[in-house]
Amino acid sequence: MNLPSHFYAIVDPIGGHQPAELAQILLQAGARVLQLRLKNVSRRDFLAAAREIKRLCHRTGALFIVNDRADIAMLAEADGVHLGQLDIPLEAGRRLMGPHKIIGVSTASLEMARAAEAGGADYIGFGPMYPGGLKNIQTGQGIEKLKLVRAAVKLPIVAIGGITEATVPEVLAAGADAAAIITDVVKAEDIPAKVRAILAGR
Repeated sequence: MNLPSHFYAIVDPIGGHQPAELAQILLQAGARVLQLRLKNVSRRDFLAAAREIKRLCHRTGALFIVNDRADIAMLAEADGVHLGQLDIPLEAGRRLMGPHKIIGVSTASLEMARAAEAGGADYIGFGPMYPGGLKNIQTGQGIEKLKLVRAAVKLPIVAIGGITEATVPEVLAAGADAAAIITDVVKAEDIPAKVRAILAGR
């Protein structure tokens, strides 16, 4: 698959926005792939947000991915699901989602990346790239490990973890197809301006 943008936007309410509101802001600023990431919410609220964001993405032709929850992705008719290492296994996700939906898999090592490719993932997330970020990571994987993964797999790579507008160019230069950013975007004073700068700043 080809990702539609080098900016992989993540809808996360840590900045105080409602999910659909944030999705609308991101899409209007030019985001063309959105992942809905909701922690500590009811399944009912997760599904309601996913269905609304799916409608917003459909209007703009953007790709819509649900984080963690294949069941929510199916019910919302999302384009795909992104699975972490503690979520359901890739094989089970594929059986649930079917052959035509997108499945991304989080990886944190060369071995995980190779396993995801061998298992039939459509893309991999790789990280955390840098210290800090939403999870306050102490040690990042770094550019050199990203280069090793790029050399080992043919799948699209979405780099994630502590990435900011300033570091997007170096992760792309190291072989990532896209950069996923949460904190630097959703906590920006001017989210549309931040998104446009990222999109313009390859």
